[in-house]
Amino acid sequence: MSGQRISGKSFDVRIMGYLVHVESMTLDIEDNTTVAKNKGVPAGFIEGDVAASGELVLDISQFNLLTTAAAAAGSWQELPPFPIHTYAVGGGAVAENMAVYADGCKMKISSLLNIDPTSTDKSTVTIPYDVTGEDFVKINGVPYVKGSGFGLI
Repeated sequence: MSGQRISGKSFDVRIMGYLVHVESMTLDIEDNTTVAKNKGVPAGFIEGDVAASGELVLDISQFNLLTTAAAAAGSWQELPPFPIHTYAVGGGAVAENMAVYADGCKMKISSLLNIDPTSTDKSTVTIPYDVTGEDFVKINGVPYVKGSGFGLI
């Protein structure tokens, strides 16, 4: 059985209610759960803290959508944390779906300009973000962190 599989082109990304086309996007989860040991021998695990962060790379037209929101907030630094929703649907006999929700993403701008007068590539802006919300990250509606998931996707 085959069909259309999910690729990077399949994903739609919603940021602050805007449907945004990303040049690229990452979301990385750091889970510091570790092995508990007694005299150097594994004896279960210790639940650790978690963190998540990523980067958005946007072309100038898409960056300007977020600039509008930042202007309404007063500045880029005053832009409140917001959720990022990503989703993709594959087709064919094997239905593939992927939805990821990151709660309370706080943005920073890291690479505002990279001017190369000999380049024919689109200009882009890189925006790192940290996930700060209590709902943390949900994958296909399933919370990553136990006890989270009070909000809905």
